[in-house]
Amino acid sequence: MRWTILNKNIEKDRIIETLLENRNVKSGKEKDEFINPILPDKLTAQDLGLEEEEVKKGVQRILSALENNERIIVYGDYDADGICATAILWKTLYKFNKNILPYIPERAKEGYGLNKESLSKLKKDYPDLKLIITVDHGITAAEKVDFAGELGVDIIVCDHHQINEKVPNCVSIIHTEKICAAAIAWFVSLSIEKAISHKLSAISSSDLDLVAIATIADMEPLIGVNRSFAKYGLEELNRTVKPGLLSLFEEARIVKGNLGSFEIGYIIAPRLNAMGRLSQAMDSLRLLCTSSLEQANMLASKLGLTNKERQEITEVTSKHARSLVLKEYPEKLPKLLFAADISYEEGVIGLAAGRLTEEFFRPSVVLAVKENLAKASARSIAGFNIIEAIRTCSDLLIDAGGHPMAAGFTIEISNINLLKERLIGKAEELITEEMLEKSLKIDFELPLEENNIQLYDEIQNLSPFGIGNPEPVFKSSAYIKEMRPVGSEGKHIKFVFKSENALFSGIAFNRKDLLEKLKIGDEVDVAYCLTLNEWQGRTNLELRVKDIK
Repeated sequence: MRWTILNKNIEKDRIIETLLENRNVKSGKEKDEFINPILPDKLTAQDLGLEEEEVKKGVQRILSALENNERIIVYGDYDADGICATAILWKTLYKFNKNILPYIPERAKEGYGLNKESLSKLKKDYPDLKLIITVDHGITAAEKVDFAGELGVDIIVCDHHQINEKVPNCVSIIHTEKICAAAIAWFVSLSIEKAISHKLSAISSSDLDLVAIATIADMEPLIGVNRSFAKYGLEELNRTVKPGLLSLFEEARIVKGNLGSFEIGYIIAPRLNAMGRLSQAMDSLRLLCTSSLEQANMLASKLGLTNKERQEITEVTSKHARSLVLKEYPEKLPKLLFAADISYEEGVIGLAAGRLTEEFFRPSVVLAVKENLAKASARSIAGFNIIEAIRTCSDLLIDAGGHPMAAGFTIEISNINLLKERLIGKAEELITEEMLEKSLKIDFELPLEENNIQLYDEIQNLSPFGIGNPEPVFKSSAYIKEMRPVGSEGKHIKFVFKSENALFSGIAFNRKDLLEKLKIGDEVDVAYCLTLNEWQGRTNLELRVKDIK
């Protein structure tokens, strides 16, 4: 792993200022706005990258549908962002008219986004259906939007995915790539409530908890407007009274009041996503919308069990995909990894692709092959736009969509080998050897004894951390006083580091490789983040080790 140290030794009283400068926050005004971001309900359409005229057109069409008692369906997606977006918009509309339905397709049967069969069925089941509002999809569904028009159904698109060449011909396109779909749904909901009540209402804060979940789960960069949604949304999440979230916290054994990016990314979002991966995401939506604690407890338990099943299937799929790649390329891996098999579950191929990318640090594509078609999920590395690469092969694909770092597509199995050849060729052409080397940005060197609870607390003022606002990483020199494997299969390593004037414990997650490289007594450089370890009623400062040299 290549270390890049942004600053060498710095003065004690400039630690926080230097951390901000390392995140391109330099002027006094920028620093004030970073520590105290603008309140979300003060944000404008322009701030969010939305076209104000499109928002107005969409809101006016929704108001007309509410007034005329038209059937409206909020048509979402089966990931955490799509589920949260659907919940926010459906709950808002349902307050004003009960003729509103939420709908999330089944991944295995219907696939991503709008499809003609589902549109036909919805129109048949609800002849009074006049308006569908898509959330977290629709921007690449021009043909399906036209089909909906033939059925007499208007479409409003609320999406944040990359625009295709052909833009849908619909009532309104409320689109931006700056924020997640749940944030778009929140802004549209706020605009609807303002138009109806002519004043701010409870929506301005009550669903920011869902926006925070979606923003962090969808890996939006936590700077600018996304920082506003994440920071204030986390505050709302930590005082939420939603029965579904409270039951989910209890099932996952996490405590309200101290939830951050980690809890969302690794505990809450995987449970919401699990239903869409293996079953029906409508259960995750019901959990977020229910007012019944009894139903919430039942649904939270179901999500927890499904998530455990998802973990097991992911493990099997990831190991199989890994073995396929290593068997095909025993000496040197290509710059893009590609694995396809009939045994793979469509709901976990994205996770398997992510595992390959994480281990081998190169773009990965994993395909679930079913009869004549294969569904694929791809993950990428910085500097290689995976959706652009996939779209250069559009002549081979049935459909495709996504982001620069994550994408998906459908393909006929007869075209898989040609696609594989082309994508690997594109990767070999565009990816440099330097891009394939894992790198670690270190904010600055810090004597071990400078770490204390006060510094930890000051650093927390810069949270939430994530993409775009990484958790501060420091480098210190020390001796290894103790070192031992911990956790299942000894995957993690527990350390005690000693310098001339300090003694700190440390933990390196999933780094059992370090046991082969280090021994007790070694003098090392440690790259780490500061964290708190709470054990048996005591709270101690601990180093979360990123790497050791």
